[in-house]
Amino acid sequence: MNLSKAEEQLMNLIWEKGRVFMKDILASYPEPKPAHTTVATLLKRLQEKEAIYYELFGNSRAYLPLVDKNEYFSKKVGSMIKEFFNNSPTQFASFFTKETELETNELEEIKKIIEEQLKSQKP
Repeated sequence: MNLSKAEEQLMNLIWEKGRVFMKDILASYPEPKPAHTTVATLLKRLQEKEAIYYELFGNSRAYLPLVDKNEYFSKKVGSMIKEFFNNSPTQFASFFTKETELETNELEEIKKIIEEQLKSQKP
């Protein structure tokens, strides 16, 4: 599933809230707020992509995610690694750690995460 930047922004709100009504969506956008029709179009696209569904409450719709956030971003990162880094997580990690100007404490935290992952994979 490929989402546009605007669709991802809206999905992040839906993931954060879990269940959200149109009035809550509009209230969450910074000024200048998008038109009601713009948000309605984005919601319709997300439904067509089977990223969300809605439940009716009287005349109102509550929108809920069908796609798990971690699963979506895992696939997105996997696709980026495949497309830009010759399907090599090592090349991606090298690029990420060198080009993103990480602080020493951030690199140490990444090192801890990797060490924990290695420990969990040992038989």
